[in-house]
Amino acid sequence: MYQSFFGLTHAPLGKDSNQLWDNGQVVGLSQQFNWLLQSPGIGLLTAEPGLGKTAALRQITRVLNPHQYSVYYIADTDFGRLDFYRQLAILFGLTPSYRRSQLWRDIKEHVTHLTTQKSLLPVLIIDEAQNLPSEFFRDFPSFMNFVFDSKDYMTVWLAGHPDLAREIDRPMNAALASRIQARYEFKPIVEREAFKQLLSHGFTQAGCTHNLLSDSAVELIRMSSQGNPRQAHRIIVTALRLATDKKMNHLADDIVKESITILKQG
Repeated sequence: MYQSFFGLTHAPLGKDSNQLWDNGQVVGLSQQFNWLLQSPGIGLLTAEPGLGKTAALRQITRVLNPHQYSVYYIADTDFGRLDFYRQLAILFGLTPSYRRSQLWRDIKEHVTHLTTQKSLLPVLIIDEAQNLPSEFFRDFPSFMNFVFDSKDYMTVWLAGHPDLAREIDRPMNAALASRIQARYEFKPIVEREAFKQLLSHGFTQAGCTHNLLSDSAVELIRMSSQGNPRQAHRIIVTALRLATDKKMNHLADDIVKESITILKQG
């Protein structure tokens, strides 16, 4: 109801936004992403929840040439090692074996076929990678070994919370850490002017034609969200609903404060 009341096409800063606001972080990730397309290997992207790492990867991969790159995305990682590779086989369109050794052979043969016979580089995005079992981190370097480790046939991005980087950097995972060719970390948008631009972009993308927030309301959202776009989105949507119920055509400071209080309580 609030969308029609305010003339919005979707929720500001929500998943329906087709263009991310960028303070340089998306461009920086895109640069490293393209490096790993030219020189295939493993990349590591970390961020606290809600900072937009998955949305950034979605935006970057959306424009890749499908005649050059085949993009695969998997986020169901809170399972055993065998289950993960079975999911991966299904994602590649294969019938998954119940034996891990056969699974590896089938998947690696498929990857090799894509690269050498179809001239397609498989790009695998493993999201929520912090949930992967510890055994995965130890044996994944072996999985990425092609032709006596003389060829790189696939680009993989491990994306997850900061705990992921700490896990990979443990001595027991040194083999995997040594293979990571790109590392990037998204940070909260805490600077005042940058955060104001983020909100303005979010409302504009949603079809808003006039300013709904005072500078003090923007500051309330910035402080409460701590520069996290997802948290800002939740505050804004709750405030929009409250304002709609009260027939208000803007998000007054009191409405924003009430929204923050509701989210803290609930």
